[in-house]
Amino acid sequence: MINRKHGQPKGILPIGLGEAARRGAKLAGVLLLAGSVAACSAGAVITKHGHHIQQSELQQIQPGMTREEVQAMLGTPTTTSSVGTGDAFYYISSTTKQVSFFEPEEIDRRVVAVYFNQTGMVERVAEYGLQDGKIFDFISRTTPSANTKDEGLLKQLFRNLGRRGAIFGE
Repeated sequence: MINRKHGQPKGILPIGLGEAARRGAKLAGVLLLAGSVAACSAGAVITKHGHHIQQSELQQIQPGMTREEVQAMLGTPTTTSSVGTGDAFYYISSTTKQVSFFEPEEIDRRVVAVYFNQTGMVERVAEYGLQDGKIFDFISRTTPSANTKDEGLLKQLFRNLGRRGAIFGE
């Protein structure tokens, strides 16, 4: 179709106006792309769970303090346990980071353990971090084995049949 007024096909703007429109469209595209990238990168959400104990609070816990004094300073422990001949209070915290729609990533984990002797007095305080942790499945109560090979029971049983002395200890 021809635009009768300008003698050009319909839908095409005059030369001067078309160039300005193209530049405007490019600028709008660049701004839209920059805005999208900025919106995604600014979407990092930091989530903190548990007892985040400050170093100054931790330094106040001294050997010889009672359980009640520790609870008054640090609050109720996340969990308690019997360890050796005494008990322990555990204060667990974790920090996760999630960027836009990606899976959350644990960036920090701290476990503060306060160990008590038989008389209920603080024996020592320990602090464990993410690097000290081991993978432990709390639901099935299992840990991954050191054997990384995925061998079935029969393969493990019959693996030594060909070796001399493997069966009867010769």
